[in-house]
Amino acid sequence: MSQLAWQKSSFSEPGGDTCVELASDPAGRAHLRESDEPGTVVETTATALGALLRAVRDGSADAAQG
Repeated sequence: MSQLAWQKSSFSEPGGDTCVELASDPAGRAHLRESDEPGTVVETTATALGALLRAVRDGSADAAQG
């Protein structure tokens, strides 16, 4: 995998070492990781990431927990 430019969540605490980071590659795939586990990366599409973010914002992701 080529070098990715990771961006920390705006909700991260300043100087915090446990936050979500996001990067995209030239093919348009989205990559997510926890900053304290940088070797574990989840790859998805921009469409799927957008759907996840909308579900989190509107609370429907909570309903999926059971």
